[in-house]
Amino acid sequence: MVLRFDARDVSGFKLLFSLAIMYGLMSFVVHSVIYTKFIKPLGIDAPLDRFSEARAVEHVRVLSHDIGNRQEGRPGLREAAEYIKAQLERMKERAGSNIRIEIEENVVSGSFAMLFLGHGISFDYRNLTNILMRISSIDSKHSDPSVLVNAHFDTTLGSPGAADCGSCVASLLEIARIIIDSGWVPPRPIILLFNGAEESFLLGANGFMRTHKWRDSIGAFINVEATGTGGLDVVCQSGPGSWPSYVYAQSAIYPMANSAAQDIFPVIPGDTDYRMFSQDYGSIPGLDIIFLFGGYHYHASSDTVDRLLPGSMQARGDNLYSMVKAFAESSKLKNDHERESLGDAHDYNDEQAVFFDYLTWFMIFYSRRIALMLHSIPIAIFLIMPFLLRMMNYGLYCCFVTLYDFVKGMILHATGIMLAIIFPVIFSILRLLFSSYGMNWFANPYLAFLMFTPISLIGLLIPRTVFRVLPLSQDVSILKTSKEALSDEARFWGAFGFYALLTLAYLLAGFTGGFLTFFASASMLLAWISFYLSINFCGHQSVRSTVFYVIPLIPCLTHSVYFGGALVQFFIEKIGMMGSLPPPYGFYIPDIAIAATVGIATGWSLGPLISICGNWLARSSILQFLLHLGVIAWALSSQFFPYSTDAPKRVILQHSFLTADANQIVDSSYDVAVVDSNSILFLLKHAPEVAKELHIGPEFSFETANMSSQRTFMAIFPVPFLLSRSLKFPAKIDSILKQYTHFPYLHTNNLPMLSRDGSRRVYLELSLGSLEEVWVAILNITGPLSNWSFADNKLSSPETAEGGPPSYICRLTGASHENWTFWLEASNSEDLRVDVAVLDPILVDETKKLKALFPAWADVVAYSSYLSTYIF
Repeated sequence: MVLRFDARDVSGFKLLFSLAIMYGLMSFVVHSVIYTKFIKPLGIDAPLDRFSEARAVEHVRVLSHDIGNRQEGRPGLREAAEYIKAQLERMKERAGSNIRIEIEENVVSGSFAMLFLGHGISFDYRNLTNILMRISSIDSKHSDPSVLVNAHFDTTLGSPGAADCGSCVASLLEIARIIIDSGWVPPRPIILLFNGAEESFLLGANGFMRTHKWRDSIGAFINVEATGTGGLDVVCQSGPGSWPSYVYAQSAIYPMANSAAQDIFPVIPGDTDYRMFSQDYGSIPGLDIIFLFGGYHYHASSDTVDRLLPGSMQARGDNLYSMVKAFAESSKLKNDHERESLGDAHDYNDEQAVFFDYLTWFMIFYSRRIALMLHSIPIAIFLIMPFLLRMMNYGLYCCFVTLYDFVKGMILHATGIMLAIIFPVIFSILRLLFSSYGMNWFANPYLAFLMFTPISLIGLLIPRTVFRVLPLSQDVSILKTSKEALSDEARFWGAFGFYALLTLAYLLAGFTGGFLTFFASASMLLAWISFYLSINFCGHQSVRSTVFYVIPLIPCLTHSVYFGGALVQFFIEKIGMMGSLPPPYGFYIPDIAIAATVGIATGWSLGPLISICGNWLARSSILQFLLHLGVIAWALSSQFFPYSTDAPKRVILQHSFLTADANQIVDSSYDVAVVDSNSILFLLKHAPEVAKELHIGPEFSFETANMSSQRTFMAIFPVPFLLSRSLKFPAKIDSILKQYTHFPYLHTNNLPMLSRDGSRRVYLELSLGSLEEVWVAILNITGPLSNWSFADNKLSSPETAEGGPPSYICRLTGASHENWTFWLEASNSEDLRVDVAVLDPILVDETKKLKALFPAWADVVAYSSYLSTYIF
């Protein structure tokens, strides 16, 4: 077969390959920015008045490697608190006489309820440790407005917590050192909060906000977090009002913030201490700043110090020190009493601003009031343009006909954008119909771009291919202009109108990410002017005039690649822990989600070009080439395994013990779950040693297997709602009887109290037996519960699992030699059922052996869970 190309085909391919090179260079720059490759970390011998990543990394090494196991209930958490306090005490010893240093170890207890990811949970906690340092001038008062910087030093199960959040703690320690060693005396007090219980549902911050004497003095806060091992340290939440983001925009050395992140963050499963400071227990103005990338290692055993991305902590530290100084020196810093007295008259209560960084080089910030005016300009230009073009020479009727053609162009461009999303989604579904597993792109993100970008581009070009000349309502004979020129005009202004309309709609909907479409529409105006001027000496149907259109768009397109590429990479890294949805649709969800996200990024990054470049790209030969490229990438992807040691599959291994009383184990089992779309059968197929240990044969299937219920995983509530088709395997009982003599047990410690209205109160006591390192105890209460002693005697929202009766969940956290005591009140004489799950991170030898058999590409969170049920 001989392929025949005409001159326009050749020109089209030249333009396509030129654009591919341009986008390749943009992607290289963006990748370097996202992973902070342009930032040079300072060494351990850096000047004392500068933040040094090398010095901070040494703290991370001690916390994550030398200490380790910083989970609630384990000795490592106490060792970490002592290490932090010792470092602060050393700094205090060398502080100057003109500065006051106060260091506290604050032990907090409390009880409260909240809605977390849509699930009602109550919490009762005791003996949790926070370490605080307050740095102020010698003549400061405790009521002076202060700046709080918060980081947590605890980690989640199975994770060394180098990035999350050893890196955060290390950054604060280095900031404290700089303040003291540089001789800078803060004009307002600086409070550094090292909180010991964030991973246990924000308990440390809750304890601080409910009980500490310094809480009312806080005028602004910065919460430092990590959802990966480095990269962009993005402002994901800010408020109330625009003042915190304004301070950030003015002070950040490497600005990494955009207001669109605040529109996206609420839909991401998770929460941070920002909630406690700015929403639930205060309205303190503040920032939530989070490491976004390297998410493969978030909450994983691979979150080690060697995984930290170089340059990330340097950028964070430089930004953090500059922000702390800016907040401390701001005249708008007010304590709680001053904020209340100012009320609506103060900037705290204004609306969210619009802001974004450009490749971390600089930041653009403007208020919502300015945005309302600025973001209305593009749609006004779109509506006025037909009258400017036609009114003088052709009259009012021709103006409205021209506007009608522009609207047609808008509809066609919107259709192209939608097809750019729909085509990759269809392609991903078709691919999975011929594949035994999905997520091939997970360990190799470039495969997602290779597979879905060409197909998305086909979708963008389809409307242009179908309608090579736009169906015009304008009379060509009157205007004395070619149909091609009028079509290009209508397509351009239609595309411009599409972005203009989105800009305004985004703003009116209350979101703050409209800068993306505003930037696109403003850049398209410049590009159109350039293109229009070039026509005079290059001609309308010329590749050179098209080049003149592309050049002014390069800054906008680069930013689109920056935003879109970061979004795709973030979702790819996070989708491995988003949960396993039930079949048959659950298998397709991750691939569909990534295909749609790549489609959105492609439409965003290429959309502004299509109205003009489509003249050359919407050729059947180019569409065939793009289709072949997508199919080749499809075939190539099937040769790649979804996981690696750098992108592990997440596995939950729970050794469950069913107890009957304090001394008896009734049953023992291994409950295994995965948290992505490739099921346990995929895991066992590629982990033959595990299958052999669990006595699984080749005929094993879900139909013949024992399934684990959501109640089995109650110790990690609400994670069970992310799991489906978890499996149960028999396990031995002997080893645990040698390890412990007594097991968790719930019993009454007083006679029930009856009321005249028929209600009764049951007094209970929970013993944790001889378990020594308990992470959490969960109570799941069903029946006619009307009140309890938790959360200020207020019931949380009821939960329903697997069609069962409504139940109430309470988490008990905190080590103590004393048993947990509480009461439950029933509205009638019907039975109250209490299911108890106690999580112990200590494993018996058989479980350790089983965990060691999993392949290196599987990250296994393993623990023991003691389950028991009581009727009262």
